This record gives sequence, C-alpha cells and structure tokens, in this order.
Amino acid sequence: MPSPQVLQPVLKVKVDELFLNWLSDPGTQSVLKDFLDLIKSGEYNGLSSGNAQDKKSLSFNENNNVASQKNLAEKKPLGTNSSPAPNSTLPSRSSSNARVTGPNGRVLRRSVSTKKAQVRTEEPVTTALSENIPKFYFPQGRPQANLNIDSLISKIEKIFSQFPNERATIEDMGLVAKACECPLYWKMPLFYSAGGDRTGFVSVHKFVAMWRKTLQTCHDDASKFVHLLAKPGCNYLEQDDFIPFLQDVVNSHAGLAFLKEAPDFHSRYITTVIQRIFYNVNRSWTGKITFSELKKSNFLQNVALLEQEEDVNQLTEYFSYEHFYVIYCKFWELDSDHDLYIDQKDLVRHNDQAISQKLIERIFSGTVTRDRRVYKEGRLSYADFVWFLISEEDKKTDTSIEYWFRCMDLDGDGVLSMYELEYFYDDQCQKLEAMAIEPLPFEDCLCQMLDLVKPEVEDKITLRDLKRCKLAHIFFDTFFNIEKYLNHEQRDPFSVIRETETDGQEVSDWEKYAAEEYDILVAEEAENNHCNDVYDNPLSPLGQHISSELGLTKRHFFEIPTPHCNLDMDEYEYEDDFE
Repeated sequence: MPSPQVLQPVLKVKVDELFLNWLSDPGTQSVLKDFLDLIKSGEYNGLSSGNAQDKKSLSFNENNNVASQKNLAEKKPLGTNSSPAPNSTLPSRSSSNARVTGPNGRVLRRSVSTKKAQVRTEEPVTTALSENIPKFYFPQGRPQANLNIDSLISKIEKIFSQFPNERATIEDMGLVAKACECPLYWKMPLFYSAGGDRTGFVSVHKFVAMWRKTLQTCHDDASKFVHLLAKPGCNYLEQDDFIPFLQDVVNSHAGLAFLKEAPDFHSRYITTVIQRIFYNVNRSWTGKITFSELKKSNFLQNVALLEQEEDVNQLTEYFSYEHFYVIYCKFWELDSDHDLYIDQKDLVRHNDQAISQKLIERIFSGTVTRDRRVYKEGRLSYADFVWFLISEEDKKTDTSIEYWFRCMDLDGDGVLSMYELEYFYDDQCQKLEAMAIEPLPFEDCLCQMLDLVKPEVEDKITLRDLKRCKLAHIFFDTFFNIEKYLNHEQRDPFSVIRETETDGQEVSDWEKYAAEEYDILVAEEAENNHCNDVYDNPLSPLGQHISSELGLTKRHFFEIPTPHCNLDMDEYEYEDDFE
C-alpha cells in the first residue's frame, strides 16, 4: 500500500504566509523597530526582563506563537536574566516530572497538556488587534465630520419666520427645501414627512424636529430620500410611496402645465413614471427600493435636474412625457374594451403578431409580473405592460435581459437548456413556413446561437452568459420575435460587429423607438385634426366613445393630451427636392 502524501511542504507554505502577514502588519513593524533601536542603544535586556507593555504589543493574536511565549515567560521567575539550564528544557526523569502515588499504589503522572491548559486559564488572553479596525460599513452614508446641524436649523427657522404663524404650506416648501440644501422637488417629501399631508401645513417646530432627526441618522441623499418617503419603520420604498412626490411634480413643473386640463391622465402618467423607476432602480426585482439601490442609480440626479430642465422630455430615463404618450397609446390600441386591462388575445396583436404565442403565455403565467391576478384572471395591467414594451424594444439592458431570460427559463433552474430553446423555436418555424420561408433547422440555429453567446458551460446558457456576450437582443429575437429575427438575418454581419464595438451609445434602442413612434403619432394626430377642421368630420367611433366616457370635449384619437396637439401640417416647409 503506498504511503500517504506528506503534507509538510503545504503546511510550511501556509506558515510562511501567516508569518509574512504578521510581519507586514504596521503594529508589528512599529514594535520591532522599537526593539531594534533598544538593541542598538544597548538598553535591551531580553523578553524576560522587558516591560509588560512591550510584550503585550507583540501578542497580536490569541492563537499565535508569540502570545504563547509571552505567557510562558511570565511564569518564569524574573529575578535573573540568565537563560535556563539546558537540561531543564529536555524531557527527563528528574524531579520536575515527579510522580504521585495513587490509592492503589499505581504511579500517576500529570500530563503536559494539563499544565498548558492551566496556564491558559490562569492568564487571560490579550485582546486581538482586529477589534480596533475602524468602522467601514455605512448603510446610511458616512457621517460628515464638519456638519454643523445647529447652523442649518437656524437657517430653516429664519425661513419659517417669513410665513404667517411660522407655518409653511406646500407652496412655501420650495424655500424650505433650499434652506435644507436639498433639490427643489424634495419639497413634497419634506412636507409629507413632517405631517403636512394631514394638516395642510407644517409648523416650524415639527419640521425642525423632523429634519434634525433626519440629519442625525441619515448622512447621504439616498438615505434621506428614503427616510422622507418611506412608511414608518421601513427602510425601503414601495411603489405607492412615490405617489405624493410625483403628484407634486405633475402639479408644479412647467413642462407638464398642459396636463392640468386633463386630470384623468395624472394617475396614468404617475403610474408610468413609477414603473420606469422600478425598472431602472430596483435591480433586485423585490418591489422594494433600498438605500444601496437608490445610491447606485441616477434617479436622484434626475430629480435634481427637474429644477433646471423646463422640458421634462429631456429626462428620458424617468420623467419624459413623450415616452408616456407612446406607451399609453400602444396600450390603448391593444385594450379593445378599454378597461385598462389586456388579455392574451389583445397582446398577440402587438406589432402585427410578431411575438411568439408561447412567449405570451409565459408572460401571462406570472413569471415577470407583480400582479398575481395576471395568472388567476388572465389579464395584464397597464403597469405590467410598461415593463413589457420597454423590454421588447430594448433588449440590451440588464433588466430586459433578465426579463426575457425569466420568460424562456421554463423550469426556473437558471439555465436555458436545449429543450427550452427548441420549444420556443418551433413557433418561429411555423410562422416562417406560413410566410413561405424555409426555416433554418434547429441544429444549425443552435450552433449559431452557441457561437454567438459562447457559454461558459457547453450546451447550457446562463443569464451571465447573455449579459457578457453583448448580443442578447439577437439571441432573444431569434426565438420569439419573427419580425426582428428577419431584420437581423438581412443585415450586414459586419454592422453587428460595429455595434458591439461602439457599445455605450448615448441613445438607447428604447429612446430611438420612442422618438420615432412619437413623431408618427403626432403627425397622425395633426393630420386628423386638419381633416376635421377642413371637412368638419365627426370624431371616429373610438374617439366618440372615449369622449363620452371621460366627459371630455373634442380631443385627438387617443384622447390623451399632447403639447403638440395644435400642430398644423401646412406650416411645414418642405425642401425643393422632396417633390
């Protein structure tokens, strides 16, 4: 039988590593330098006669050998500086190992381990240096050393002194927000947190008490914003927590002034913005935005830009009204009964039935929706449609890749197997055959996709693989979007390579889509208005239905206000070569 492998070399490497870690410690280097200076000056007399403080600094860990030497040294007599006799350190049958006679005349011997255990219990172990590591985790922000809270409070009290009875209404909170050194549109969260939503005003005493507590517990903008809007006892934000803040944006922002004439659409615009916030910020898919998620996002920067930017359409990630206009119009086209819910038959009609039926069934199974009624009642709400449309038109973002990966992962094991890919590709083949196009055999398509994604594990595609390959949009379109699949097949393959090389583009696929669709919708609406003015035609049946339902006067086809609704097609100046 071969002898077992000797582990001594490996242990030696580990010991060397621990020794180097100990030697590189600043405290160890400082102590060794002090002892070296003492040796050079001739004042060093050895560990046995050194002071206890020097020996204590050497013992940096309760398990190291230096601490054991310290404990043994303190057990020796301190009256002599001479080293002990050689024979006292060797095992022998001298009086140091005296035997004791037991009750039966049997000789007993105390074990050495018992002595060592007694030494450890008699002498307490020194505190490890790890307890002196400074705090490095600040979930609510690192405290500011030079923050003068009393000075800030005095500025706030000075602002409140300008108001009648030192009470501020929501109209006054802009000045208060600036005194708090916050962006302008923090005024509603400040007003809301101080109890103004219940009384209609905020007294100086309540506000000062609230803001002082906030400054003492929250030390960065993300934690302050969450603290102001979150429910009592919660350290996260849910969807309904954003409603007061966004309602104030709708009421007071100059770029949304035209919405005052259509209050019915306030809630739908707010719903759209909330879904976009969670789509971009809530990367954990929990439905709860935490401090860290808000801090890692650019949402608060966009909130600050609301004060500087009069046109909300320039804030394309969250607040763009044009993007809301496109999303809601697309939903209205599919919502045949206009109950703000769509079923599978409605969603199949999206983009001329380009989406695979099997994938639509997966969406209605509840795998990517928050409303549990989607699976029970078979209906998709407008909020869930926002996620669907953004993910469908821009499959390059992390959230959209996660969205479609969840849909295709039938068994939820975190891996797209060959069976799952073939399951969705069968639908594509049937559509291609109906269009008189011969489909590519699945084996050939599979080889192309594996070459495209280059998974780490052969024949198993993970979410990480798709995020890394930068071509996830081509992968997904191949399996469930027939129109975009054919577009990819007809494109120059070198153009795809150029797109991957220029990754990090300023304009996303979603922004391109929203801009194009908005121009089309506005042009159609302007043409309809022009025809109605010229021929005095009544509204379309759909327009009449919406007008009677909402009690609105003559409005455009989708009954949704637009800042360009008075656009006249005759005002366009065409170039000469356009004729």
